Amino acid sequence: MLNQDIIREATRLTRAGQLVEATALLQRMLRGEPTPDAPADTGGRAALAGPLIIDVRANVVEETDRPPQSEPATTAQPRMRRTLPDRKEARSGIGLRDVMKRAPRSTPDIVPEGARFIEGTYSSPAGSRAYRLFIPSGYRQQPLPLVVMLHGCTQSPDDFAAGTRMNLLAEEHHCFVAYPAQPSRANQAKCWNWFRTADQQRGRGEPSLIAGITRQIMDDYLVDRKRVYVGGLSAGAAAAAIMGATYNDLYAAIGIHSGLACGVATDLPSALVAMRQGGPNPKVISGDRPPVPTIIFHGDRDTTVHPNNGDQILEQSLGATRTQKKVHRGQVPGGHAYTRTILSDAHGRGILEHWNIHGAGHAWSGGSPAGSYTDPRGPDATREMLRFFLEHSHLEE
Repeated sequence: MLNQDIIREATRLTRAGQLVEATALLQRMLRGEPTPDAPADTGGRAALAGPLIIDVRANVVEETDRPPQSEPATTAQPRMRRTLPDRKEARSGIGLRDVMKRAPRSTPDIVPEGARFIEGTYSSPAGSRAYRLFIPSGYRQQPLPLVVMLHGCTQSPDDFAAGTRMNLLAEEHHCFVAYPAQPSRANQAKCWNWFRTADQQRGRGEPSLIAGITRQIMDDYLVDRKRVYVGGLSAGAAAAAIMGATYNDLYAAIGIHSGLACGVATDLPSALVAMRQGGPNPKVISGDRPPVPTIIFHGDRDTTVHPNNGDQILEQSLGATRTQKKVHRGQVPGGHAYTRTILSDAHGRGILEHWNIHGAGHAWSGGSPAGSYTDPRGPDATREMLRFFLEHSHLEE
């Protein structure tokens, strides 16, 4: 089949709801492999690649332009490690909502002593989503910052919390952390549907659900409304970019790890093209407004989401805003070299930050092997992301 025919067939399969088959067809095309002349066999799912799942390559680096920070406990491990999803879940095909009904994994990897990690559900006309909420032990009815973390494909809130160690750092800095859960009924691989037009708009689809979870927590707990943030990995990072574009009044800053800019895809075929080589020039989202402060992490050897996407996020966020640029280069001891670019506004405030991690692939940098899709060698993306978040807040109106 010619490439045009492949894309046409993949689009037909997508509209028919056969996402696995459409993805496999496009992945073969992008790899240059021969493709069948007939439509994909819907019965051969076991032989096909899963839809839009994240890869497992990544790396670590610690900056040298500021005082050294403590290395994650797993930095000494010489190789990146992938922790597979819960085997019972894989064997039984249980959905994420069912898994979350089990007793939570109250281990030191997820919940520090004295803290809580509770379950919640948000419902609206757009649907419903379960979520987990981390409440630090120091919460005494005083307003605290809130970080919303969007997991990658095949992951769960518990898995993402363990891999990023965000709860452990949130305990140090006295922050709430929310983890919305994407169930398999919404996407077979539990990916946020960042590539669908209906899920890229304010007040509709998944953005409205994520914003709804955020606001529900803000109503149920004392949250510092000027310090609410959203970040994610891969598909979750692409969803975080959408939240920054559509709800800039809600989130004071966003964090994007191995993600894509808002609007670079409108369906599954264009999503896979964007992942492979970067999408079309993304629409500038800031307009005349100051850009939403954004921190970006991307490995320059990411073969799942092309590094061009990190640059496109920067361009989309910046728009026509005039900035001053500073570039710092460093290396984590025993880890990867990196280039850290900081763009500051006229007042000298760093509003955009890009970490290009040399030799890194597609996984959470500096994460723990207790979770999936992590690279313990650094840099510590969690610490740097939270540091960046807490440097920004919505200005007084």
